[in-house]
Order: sequence, then structure tokens, then C-alpha cells
Amino acid sequence: MTSAIPVGDAYPYLRAASAGIRHHARTLAPRAQYPASAADRVHLDVLHAHVTAVHQLIDQLAEATRPAHPAAGRQLATAHTRLWQATAAVHDAFHLLPVAEETAASTECHPERLPEGPPVLTICQRHLAAGRVVRRRTTPADLNAPAPGRTTTCSQ
Repeated sequence: MTSAIPVGDAYPYLRAASAGIRHHARTLAPRAQYPASAADRVHLDVLHAHVTAVHQLIDQLAEATRPAHPAAGRQLATAHTRLWQATAAVHDAFHLLPVAEETAASTECHPERLPEGPPVLTICQRHLAAGRVVRRRTTPADLNAPAPGRTTTCSQ
């Protein structure tokens, strides 16, 4: 996958983040001597942070693009909504993974205790903060609409 953006562009951090994700995906690929490993809670927390940051970037790009190029802005707004659905699914998967019994009670998602909750709830804090922005700009019908080719909807 190549890009039309010149190598000396103004987006080196975005390119580095993409390279980091590609590298991580390659290292997770199963090999003969190393079977694929399941995701853990820390892994999903970091992935959620990345997806949330991309979600915020697409939101800003959609807002900046919409006045000059309405059709492109609408497509970015659709991507924004679909990425929120992915973010919500990663958050839900985080809470479905097993935890050690001694920490199980402290890792449940209790929004009423945020931001004073335990450190493991940083994913919940991040998700709730992003959710407030999403709900101000997106209708519930848009959030629950299935993506093209999908047969199920997300719960958030």
C-alpha cells in the first residue's frame, strides 16, 4: 500500500503510528514455532487508546473538510461513526476478558466512580469522554445503524 503523500510531508507521527500498528500485527501473526496469542486486557486498553485517537483525528478532519468538500466530509463523518462502533466493541471486549479474582471487583466499569476509579479503568474514562463528544454530534439512529455488509449492530 503506497501513498501519494511525499516522503518529506508534515505527517511523520501519523506515518510512524501506522508503521507501529503494521509491525504489531506482523508480530501477532502465528508462526510454526509460536502459536497466536489471545488478547489481554492491557493489549485492548492500548488498542482502545489508539482507536480513540484515530477517531478524534477523523472527527477533526470531517469538520475541517465538510465546508469545502461536503461529499468528502460526509464520508469522513460516516467513517467517524463506524470507528466509534469499533471503539465501543474494543471497550466491550476488554470487559469480557477474564481477570484475576482478587482484582475482579476493582476492574468492573462503574462510571459513577470516575475519574477516581482504579487505574485499570482508564479505558472506561477514555471511552466515556469520547462518548460524550460522539453523542453530541451523532444521532442514536446513526450510532446503531449497521455498517454496509454487517448484520448486527453495536449496543452503544
